[in-house]
Amino acid sequence: MSKVTKGRKIRLAKACEQNRRVPAWVMIRTSRSVVAHPRRRNWRRSSLKV
Repeated sequence: MSKVTKGRKIRLAKACEQNRRVPAWVMIRTSRSVVAHPRRRNWRRSSLKV
């Protein structure tokens, strides 16, 4: 990571923040109709374009 530019690190950090599960309160509010996150990403399966 020492050779990665700051802008790229920021974009990677943003992708890391976005890659979270659906909050528990959302599941409760929608009575578990929303369980999976549509934009969830796995580091092995899909690559980022950053």
